[in-house]
Amino acid sequence: MAAETGNRLVQAFRLVRALLRHQKRTFFIACGGAAVFAACTVGSAAVVKLIIDDVITPRFEDGEVAASTVAGVLGLLILLGFVRAAGVVVRRTWAGRTAWGVTERLSAEVVDRLAEQPVPWHRRQTTGDLITRAGVDAEAATAVLQPLPFASGVVVMVFLSTVWLLITDLPLGIAAVCVFPVLIALNIGYQRRVDRYYNTAQDELGRLSSAVHESFEGVAVVKSFGAEHRETERLALIAGRLREARLGAVRLRSIFESLLDGIPNVVNIGLLVGGAFRVRAGEMTVGELTSFIYLFTLLVFPLRLIGFTLSELPHSLAGWGRIRSLLDQPVDPDPVLTLHRGSDNSVHVRDVHYSHDGDREVLTGVTAEIDAGRTVAVVGATGAGKTTLLHLIAGLVPPERGTVTVPEAGAEMVFQEAFLLAGTVRDNITLGADVPNDAVELALQVAEADFVHSLPQGLDTEIGERGVGLSGGQRQRLALTRALVRRPAVLLLDDTTSALDPATEAKVIANLKAALTTTTVVAVASRPSTIALADDVLYLVDGEVVAHGLHDELMDTVPAYRQLIEAFEHDRAALDAELGGDGA
Repeated sequence: MAAETGNRLVQAFRLVRALLRHQKRTFFIACGGAAVFAACTVGSAAVVKLIIDDVITPRFEDGEVAASTVAGVLGLLILLGFVRAAGVVVRRTWAGRTAWGVTERLSAEVVDRLAEQPVPWHRRQTTGDLITRAGVDAEAATAVLQPLPFASGVVVMVFLSTVWLLITDLPLGIAAVCVFPVLIALNIGYQRRVDRYYNTAQDELGRLSSAVHESFEGVAVVKSFGAEHRETERLALIAGRLREARLGAVRLRSIFESLLDGIPNVVNIGLLVGGAFRVRAGEMTVGELTSFIYLFTLLVFPLRLIGFTLSELPHSLAGWGRIRSLLDQPVDPDPVLTLHRGSDNSVHVRDVHYSHDGDREVLTGVTAEIDAGRTVAVVGATGAGKTTLLHLIAGLVPPERGTVTVPEAGAEMVFQEAFLLAGTVRDNITLGADVPNDAVELALQVAEADFVHSLPQGLDTEIGERGVGLSGGQRQRLALTRALVRRPAVLLLDDTTSALDPATEAKVIANLKAALTTTTVVAVASRPSTIALADDVLYLVDGEVVAHGLHDELMDTVPAYRQLIEAFEHDRAALDAELGGDGA
């Protein structure tokens, strides 16, 4: 037990040292205020003795007391009160600044590390858990800092009180001081037992946040398939484990606080009875006994705060452990660094192999030469590796073997699922960059996104989370505009126009070819009309390039390609007949 307690104290010291490495000044100012408060609290007991022995007792025994004595004692009491209040203000103000400053810094470190990690790393994580580490875990890790300055003041108070109590009356002082080790042992025992509850609760809170985030993100799917009950049960199961962990901590804490209240009160009664006998024997004055009991009573609440600080320690250690597990992870190599850089806008893919997590290869020895300024349609059945090829060219994932060469300026990619932020149209297009209005207007025209001018506030219209106020086609065209304002050397389109009606799609493709004369466009396409507008076609089958050439040539010379295009035409005709396109 002693070894475990020592290890816990070492962990606590390391935690506080790590948290305070950038906030030492504000923390020690708070501790200084707490020390002033502690000294004034002990000093107030001495003033109580003076009030009883030099003012109240002489008034009863002699019938009078000097006005100067009354004024002096009361003045000292008032002065101590003001200084004590100033200590409280300093302690609380700078303790709050310390805690919030450290929380802000921790959250910023977590966010910076998340920004440093590349896409493959993020794909292995759950969004809700990452959000929890930047918010809930950061607050949990710093929870111990708020009461810590007061706890340091309590240590000073206990030391000064011990000296005062022993000087006032040695037998009673020894009896009172003996309570302190009992309370310390009680705190340590509580801390050891509550640790596992806090660790479990913090882990389950991360799982719950992740599950809730996932459920809310997929609310349309959940409701469409009537899976509300299943999601409710899943979340209830996690919440149940979280509740049990927290209830366990609450039950233990209620016992702890009852003992922390009861033991000093029982001792106080014993001190009062023993002190009465000491006064009767002439070993103490009434003033000394009153100040003795007053001081011991004052110590009860501060000692509770030490317990509160120790009870926050496991909570903070759990939050800190989760944050460190994230920050201590090495930053994965950025796939962009694996790209080779060329002198023009052409794209060269040579003998590229790629598999997801070392499983079945998605791309097997893909080689393709895409000349600068060409528009190439990447065609293939589902699972052929089309999107993966675009991710490799964009530098989102690294090839396992082979090389990918792109222009020095890199590539801009527009995803099939157009992600929009909960801001204005302009914010979603520029993403904070300083883009001239004429560049924005030109990009809107090329993307056939002039509909934004009919919105209530035009470019300054708030579009809601994920662009909820817009149709699928509108979101796709805004996502395309976002890429076009950057005048990309290579533009990658992952079935970007799938939500548009054929007429609008044809306009967009024609605009791209007319406006981006030097830009190389690589587009995953499944609509025959789009494929026919491309300069040439890259045909993939099971991760391999089967053919690369003109659309009409492939229709004549590659039977499998012709069958796929005919299937696309049939499926598209059936879909358009049933639902219609979305050109809005």
